Amino acid sequence: MSTPEDDTGRDETTTGELTGRVALVTGGASGLGRAVGLMLAVAGAHVVLGDVDTAGAQRTAAEVAEAGGSAEAVELDVTDDEARRRVTAGLFDRFGDRFDLLVNVAGIDRPGYATDIDLADYRTVHAVNCEGPVFLTSEFLKRAQHRPAGSMSDVVQVTSLSAVTSGSGAIAYNSSKAAFRSATRCIQRELREKATVTSDGVEVPFPARVHSIVPAAMDTPMMHRWGIPAHRMMPPADVARMVLVMVTSPPSSYVPEMTIVPRNEPDFPR
Repeated sequence: MSTPEDDTGRDETTTGELTGRVALVTGGASGLGRAVGLMLAVAGAHVVLGDVDTAGAQRTAAEVAEAGGSAEAVELDVTDDEARRRVTAGLFDRFGDRFDLLVNVAGIDRPGYATDIDLADYRTVHAVNCEGPVFLTSEFLKRAQHRPAGSMSDVVQVTSLSAVTSGSGAIAYNSSKAAFRSATRCIQRELREKATVTSDGVEVPFPARVHSIVPAAMDTPMMHRWGIPAHRMMPPADVARMVLVMVTSPPSSYVPEMTIVPRNEPDFPR
């Protein structure tokens, strides 16, 4: 897949780094999920694009195939516990230890101020943005913990700069991303504590690591409805490239949290 760099950020330098690995990317129908799917595929992974929008996920899979990569679409509602279990178990059954990469991208927003916020919308946003990825991560780690010694799986949690800033009319979104960021930190600590020490004093890490990326606004369909000026939004490919950096980093390290913003982002806490 040696192609000139395009709107997905693909270039020859990323080719082959993930050959042999299988990745599940949620929210793969559009936006950042699409960009991550394309980025991981050009790096050699077989990418499974999970989304409630199966037609959109199939379009992304077709883009991957056109570029010479390997991908498939699967219907996945991250708020559905049975679906989370079925998809995760199915991928482990099909691919075994090759299924070693999960990227939780799926997210939604529902505008609402304190004076008119809708309870159902609030709960739906939290279910998609926090509850869903937390429990999908749990299903993945339950199986990943049995990987052979010396191997390492990767989970990337996509939170948001909205987790650490305050936005008017975005109570549901900001609070859901803040909760997900906090849950991710808890998971990271738990995995560190699960490291074991052999009789000769060698520390054996838990066979999975959880990275976190905190992006500012991206040029995606979800963000367009907020009327953010184009110069304040990043191409999704910029963030997707950082996801690739995380999952190809040496197994002796991990990225607890990476914040990525446009150069002129005014809301970044400095």
